[in-house]
Amino acid sequence: MISENKQNRVKSLLRIFKEAKPIWGWLILSCFLCLLSIICTVVSPKMLGELVQQLYDYWSGELITENFTGIILAGIIPLGIIYLLLSLVKLANMYLLNNVVSRYFTCNIRIKISEKIKHLPVKFVDCTPVGEILRRMTDDVSHMGTSIHTMIETLSTGFLQIIVITVMMFFEDWRLSLAVLVITPISVYLSSKISAMSEKHFHEMFTESGKLNSVVEESYTNYATTKAYNWENETLRRHEEINLRQRDAEVKATFISSAVRPCIAFTNSLAYIAVNLLGGWLILNEGVSVGTIVTIVLFAKQIAAPLEQIAEGLGDVQRAITSSQRVFDLLDLEEEKADKGTFGKVDISGNVKFENVDFSYDESKPLIKNLNLDIKHGQNVAIVGPTGAGKTTIVNLLMRFYDPQNGKISIDGYDIAEISREEVRNLFGMVLQDTWLFGGTVADNVAYGKPEATLDEIMTACDEAYCDHFIRTLPNGYDTVIGDDTTNISGGQKQLLTIARALLANHRLLILDEATSNVDTRTEILIQKAMDKLMEGKTCFIIAHRLSTIVDSDLILVINNGEIVETGKHEELLAKKGFYYEIYNSQYAV
Repeated sequence: MISENKQNRVKSLLRIFKEAKPIWGWLILSCFLCLLSIICTVVSPKMLGELVQQLYDYWSGELITENFTGIILAGIIPLGIIYLLLSLVKLANMYLLNNVVSRYFTCNIRIKISEKIKHLPVKFVDCTPVGEILRRMTDDVSHMGTSIHTMIETLSTGFLQIIVITVMMFFEDWRLSLAVLVITPISVYLSSKISAMSEKHFHEMFTESGKLNSVVEESYTNYATTKAYNWENETLRRHEEINLRQRDAEVKATFISSAVRPCIAFTNSLAYIAVNLLGGWLILNEGVSVGTIVTIVLFAKQIAAPLEQIAEGLGDVQRAITSSQRVFDLLDLEEEKADKGTFGKVDISGNVKFENVDFSYDESKPLIKNLNLDIKHGQNVAIVGPTGAGKTTIVNLLMRFYDPQNGKISIDGYDIAEISREEVRNLFGMVLQDTWLFGGTVADNVAYGKPEATLDEIMTACDEAYCDHFIRTLPNGYDTVIGDDTTNISGGQKQLLTIARALLANHRLLILDEATSNVDTRTEILIQKAMDKLMEGKTCFIIAHRLSTIVDSDLILVINNGEIVETGKHEELLAKKGFYYEIYNSQYAV
């Protein structure tokens, strides 16, 4: 298991850099700036050591000169230039990594996720909480972007700086260098081990964070319902439970990853003590210069900084690896099967046929079983049945939100499984029981299915849907900005706008899911007239809950447990006194 985890970590890191291919040029420039920064960093101790040696020689009388100011200026000015250059290089590199590399990289990944979700089956969105998707697209991707910054500026630079400092120290004195370096491998080994221990806790932390986002999104989206049923305490309890689990995971992950820095500080202190003790002995017994000791001490101090950076960077990289695995899991999901063909003609009359169709959302629970339908162009078909019988599932299959496990669905003889989903869906207009409006103007919302529509066409559709009057009473008329959470228009008015949307789109086939359920009786009568006009010459599928709305349908399909148990017109089905008769009486019997 440990070996497998290591392989996964390595694969994730390699894939992060593979995904960063468009910005490799910027990464190379960043590496060059890092190298320049390292050169400035390692040169400064040597220059400072030489300055200290000159001052020591001057004060001890070994350096005979009256130009003390010259000694200071000759040492201080180059050092000042070096430190100024170092600051500028670090500033430029920080800007490059933070504002160019990381943000371009994260933007690219988020675009890929959006593109991926577009090609995933509808089942993925149905089964995945919105908060979890948002977590992966926002926080997890941000951590991946941070990892690019960390691995270049912190890890790569840190390791390179350690190597350069090591070489410089050996040029000064190999004995003092060994005193520093003998402890460094121990520090690196302990750091990597401790960082690896935090991986599972970071994974748990991110998972719980996704659940927390879902709870918050759910509770505030349905805020009125939560208040109406006095469900605040239950929502608070769920929020608290998830929050506590996330806190515990975050505490463990942070504690373990934070333990790396003290570990390095402790080992570096041992190296510091060793250098000072050995240096003092070498000065007294081997005649090693004070400047050399000062240079090695400064190098020992410098080597601590990259070690601490590496320690902190390992924690960031571990967090990024966990995030990247979650993102890559999403990007690697199996997409919908590629669309194959086209209808091959523009005019589709709307004959729909189901042949021996089987479907289930869960293989262990069959839903649609051996469904056979033959619906002719222009027929008004109502689908009725108890909750869970499979009414909405038929619509999902027609729209190719899901594909049947067995059998075939055809339109005008064309198997829709062989036709692009876009073409199939372009044939259908939909008015659902649950209204949906996006943030935009009234006109934009009505024109959702026909973006090129003119304002006159939009106003005509709204007039036919009996919503033109109330639109004109809004502050800015058709230019009033609304959304799904708009409170200045009623639920019934929202439904009227979605009906106007379907009227304007004027698709060849129509799906109505109890489209008049959210309006009052008077408005329902008006809407029904508009619907009659809308349905002329179209093949219509009406999912009905109130049977009074479908008494004039050309064909009523009575579904129970995924099977058609009765078919016919309203009067015929009542005369049979079967399942439809029972449903009808349960609604209208006194």
